[in-house]
Amino acid sequence: MLLPHFKKSVLTLCLFPSILYAADTYPTVTLNPITVQAEGNWLDEANAQKVLNHAGARTVIQRDELINRGVTSVKEALRTVPGIQAPENAGTAGSDASLSIGVRGLTSRFSPRSQVLVDGVPLSFAPYGQSQLSLAPTSLGNTESIDVVRGAGSVRFGPQNVGGIINFNSRTIPETFAGTVDLTTEIAENGHVKFNPNLFVGGTLDNGLGLALLYSGVNGEGFRDKNDDSDINDIRLKAAYAIDEYVKIEANLHRYDADVDMPGGLTPAQFAENPYQSLRNHDYMKGHRTDGSVKYSYKKDDNAFELLAYHTDTFRDAGMERSGSKLYQTAPRNYKVTAIEPRYSHAYQLGTTENEVSVGYRYLHETSEEAVNRASYNTVTGPTNEYAWTKADGKTDAHALFIDNRTDVGAWSLIPGVRFEKIKTTENMYKLNKDASVLNGVHAEKSYDAVLPSFSVMYKANDLWNIFANYGKSFAPLQYSQMANTNASGAYLTMQGLQPEKANNYEIGTHYLDPYLSLEFTLFYIDFSDELKRDDATQTYSNLGATEHKGAEFGFKYNLGAISDELSGISLYANTTYTKATASAGENKGQDLDFYSQWVGNAGIDYKVDQWTLNTNFYGQSGQTASGTHDATGRYGNIPGYGLVGVRASYDFSNTQLNGLKVGFGVKNLFDREYYTRSADQVGGMYVGAPQTYYLQTSFDF
Repeated sequence: MLLPHFKKSVLTLCLFPSILYAADTYPTVTLNPITVQAEGNWLDEANAQKVLNHAGARTVIQRDELINRGVTSVKEALRTVPGIQAPENAGTAGSDASLSIGVRGLTSRFSPRSQVLVDGVPLSFAPYGQSQLSLAPTSLGNTESIDVVRGAGSVRFGPQNVGGIINFNSRTIPETFAGTVDLTTEIAENGHVKFNPNLFVGGTLDNGLGLALLYSGVNGEGFRDKNDDSDINDIRLKAAYAIDEYVKIEANLHRYDADVDMPGGLTPAQFAENPYQSLRNHDYMKGHRTDGSVKYSYKKDDNAFELLAYHTDTFRDAGMERSGSKLYQTAPRNYKVTAIEPRYSHAYQLGTTENEVSVGYRYLHETSEEAVNRASYNTVTGPTNEYAWTKADGKTDAHALFIDNRTDVGAWSLIPGVRFEKIKTTENMYKLNKDASVLNGVHAEKSYDAVLPSFSVMYKANDLWNIFANYGKSFAPLQYSQMANTNASGAYLTMQGLQPEKANNYEIGTHYLDPYLSLEFTLFYIDFSDELKRDDATQTYSNLGATEHKGAEFGFKYNLGAISDELSGISLYANTTYTKATASAGENKGQDLDFYSQWVGNAGIDYKVDQWTLNTNFYGQSGQTASGTHDATGRYGNIPGYGLVGVRASYDFSNTQLNGLKVGFGVKNLFDREYYTRSADQVGGMYVGAPQTYYLQTSFDF
């Protein structure tokens, strides 16, 4: 035991004269002062290290992870995130072009409770007046990573953020010329084939100019027997120019087109006869979006500044039979959004503390033009004799300002912040005669001034582990569809008595990250006051009163290389979420909310050996309920829980004559488990989930 200390002592004696000599012969060197670095926008360059240092529940999933697990849609990708539930396509949300996700028991239909972004630009048609994603203009093929911030994000990004922030990061421009061509082919049990082609090519020139072209599509037939075709094309052109090492200008030009069928729901009797049949031959969803953005960013030492400006122009139309009637209805809508968002961060030292103050502002202007047309309908001839029913136009001007300050004191980080929202929304609703002349109209106007505080605290136990807690207040103004409506007699106001939605979010949890293990655990509580509930049958809203959402999230990834180098090719991952979401006021006090599962989880094993990658995965959710009086439509009743198993094998031809080629084959729903969900909207009915499905993935990198 003495030998190591003896060796160190001898070494010290040998070096000591040299140290004294060096001190005498070399001048004193004054070290530069330690400077602090501004982080700026923490959505930029999302990675595991940023998750570790975030004082709230946050998950980032990378493109490679999704490919290795055989994930082929945005819905499947988000199911791998703790706290998120992504139901099967159903009702008016029954197409590949829509996106429905619910966070922590919040309603999932068209994702109304989360602020969904692509490269920081809102994905919704109109972030204030129409936040729902009946058309979700994004694709997995053009995505580099998905950043899900479930807590501590409401100050910097809003509105509609009670369910957190979800940012899709598009594929980055490579430093050298590179590209990928890939195709995923899905074959359903009934023989229907769906193709998902993707193209990526780009590079950066010596002068600092980078360009990239991204394309992703979905083309083919789904697993329902008919009226289940999809034709989606998503193309994006990216440019970036580095003026110097501190300043960069980025630009995005994006076009999304979708024309998809909606096979519709079935009554219990029809479902028992054949759950994959479709008796609605004319229901569809189609739309397109054109958008562009420009971002200027400066980052040097203790200062970071960015200026983001964007414009979006979205059209969508849906046509469907109104269940139980002989009416067919279409709903063409146009939305335009223009916004500018400057943000500035400054890092500074104050005494023994390190700080970063961030301030940002957004001005956003949006307009809407909405119409509803009707026609006579029967299942043989389809819609005939179309006539006008309603039209509406809306407008919102919104100013938002936020400021927060992060103070690091030893191992502690304290982050108070506040967001101010000033909003003015107007809506003009008109009931039309059949010849499109106006029967009557109403004007609705609403203004808001909201102050939304937040506070986060984090304790850094060591370089690998932190513990956090946070509080944030969320706010959502009334949307256009909640302000006025029509019936056969005319247009009328519906906003009387409705209050904007407000929620208090609380979290306490922990992150851990080392080279082999990443782990997260969070306890959450949401006190949601004045939550607006939609009556899907009448398409009107009422304040449910209040709901509360509480639960726990747990997730981990573990590489067995921590045990032995020989096991480094084996990785395990799993997450599970328990949620209890109930009404906390009114006649339904204490009762579970509709369409959410108390338990949701997934798990998997990845095994890499030589050029092979093998994966098996599991997804499961507990039962749900659709409350209401049981009837012959299938709208209401229990929804059993289910579990699905998938397997995948792939081979990488690197270092062969086919260098760059990768081929993968997999099976989803390996044991062909039959499961279903329900829809309580005007379409209604029971919707079967995807049966056993085979898929082939081929890609070539160049």
